[in-house]
Amino acid sequence: MNITDLHTEENLDLEVPEKSKDYIRSLERGLAVIRAFSSGSRSLTLTEVANATGISRASARRFLLTLLELGYVGSDGRSFYLRPRVLELGQAYLRSESVSVIAQSHLEILTKELGESCSASVLDDADIIYTARSAANRIMSINLAVGQRLPAYATSMGRVLLAFSPEPVISDYLQQYERTQFTDQTVTAEKALLSILRETAKQGWAMIDQELEEGVRSIAVPVRDPAGKVLIAINVSVHATRVSTEVLKSEFLPKLSNAAREIEADLLNRP
Repeated sequence: MNITDLHTEENLDLEVPEKSKDYIRSLERGLAVIRAFSSGSRSLTLTEVANATGISRASARRFLLTLLELGYVGSDGRSFYLRPRVLELGQAYLRSESVSVIAQSHLEILTKELGESCSASVLDDADIIYTARSAANRIMSINLAVGQRLPAYATSMGRVLLAFSPEPVISDYLQQYERTQFTDQTVTAEKALLSILRETAKQGWAMIDQELEEGVRSIAVPVRDPAGKVLIAINVSVHATRVSTEVLKSEFLPKLSNAAREIEADLLNRP
């Protein structure tokens, strides 16, 4: 399985049991329609949207026409496609999450210093979501950007975020979510991952060596709030032919850690 396949075909099962009386199922379905366009196709027909979301064609049509009227989707008469206005939904989160805004400027400085791509992410269920990114070059087969999801267990940032999560969160994660073997190096065994997470919490950083994709290495550290709670993880990604694991730890890790401390200082001093 390709890593793109894993996170572009969302599970849009709408049979959600025992929701509260305040739960609005129509809103759930409307959001599912928007998420259907993450399948990798720029445009989808009415039938394709209905199939992807599991709702009737009549309901899918009403949602699509409403989104069309609101400016979130467009149509060429046969197919529907997302319009730029949908970005406002994600930007609202990013604007409200000042740590990502602060991290962005520091990642850009670090990218210029190291000549490598740097990112920030948060943990969301089984995945990490990129909340800030400064790209030096494209070293992965997928084009990583803000909003991109990747499996937490196979990423350096994901392991940092998991390692500093409460024990019940770690336990639930390891027991609940399926883990794909992306490369020969990917660690998927529960016991091995738990050991790695404990070591990560002890040393304060995590490194991935070609576990998510052949030829890609990365190292990550946490960024904490003034109370010591981990807010995000930041990392630097390199190509294995350019940077060894030894250099990644001896030269890149200190600079990455320094960037994390600078982000924390800015958070502490923000108005």
